[in-house]
Amino acid sequence: MKYEKEIIKAYEDPNFMHSKEGRTIRILSEYYHPQASLKKNRIYNTVVFFGSARSISSEDYKIKMNELLEKKASGHDVDENIRMLKKLEFTSKYYDAAVEFAKKISEWSKTLTTDNKVYVCTGGGPGMMEAANRGAYEAEFQNIGFNIELPFEQHPNPYITPELNFEFHYFFMRKFWFVYHAKAIVVMPGGFGTMDELMEMLTLEQTNVISKKVPIVLFGKEFWNNLINFDYLLEIGMISEKDLDLFIIIDDVDEAFEYVVNGISKLIRVEE
Repeated sequence: MKYEKEIIKAYEDPNFMHSKEGRTIRILSEYYHPQASLKKNRIYNTVVFFGSARSISSEDYKIKMNELLEKKASGHDVDENIRMLKKLEFTSKYYDAAVEFAKKISEWSKTLTTDNKVYVCTGGGPGMMEAANRGAYEAEFQNIGFNIELPFEQHPNPYITPELNFEFHYFFMRKFWFVYHAKAIVVMPGGFGTMDELMEMLTLEQTNVISKKVPIVLFGKEFWNNLINFDYLLEIGMISEKDLDLFIIIDDVDEAFEYVVNGISKLIRVEE
């Protein structure tokens, strides 16, 4: 009896595509797929927002805290939940600021010609990323989410423009797209992931690996001044004085907006 087996093309074979040998094709896919979508939507300029996935809005904080207090009053043991939630109260003001900031950027961008428009771009997840996408969404403007596959925390937020919602497996390809069209970087309070993204961006700027002078805003003086002693790094010779000009620490949304817009205007020919 003649043996018959269905023959499929290599790129349609899931076993091959997810194998070690298929890795290069998967990497290329994470380059070409975003490229095609961004080009189709004529997106060449972004303001990238980094920040914690754990942050919540002040509104959600109040709702969740009230729910926990009601449970406690009913005799439930929720003290640990209350303690953990109280830790996030600090971040809620920054979540709200990220929404406002991204909304201002998007409203300004809507006044520009098509190829000069600037789009809010985030890591696509919850927290500060959600806040920035939400701000652009409230401005009724397209926005981008470069999500990453993780075992916890990360899932696409509902405010990303559907056709600009991307899912990555490789961190380095995701970072490439963060940087490639970036005309400004806004770093909200965050943890290890945020630190990684910030330090890589500062390193690229410091070493002139990227030729464009991208304005970098560290938003939240209380957070950043407590977290990193940049003056100490300068004092002991770990960085140069000019390295302190690579970024600015700001607390006010309007001041940050002005700084970013001025920086973007130096990078692209802004036409209204």
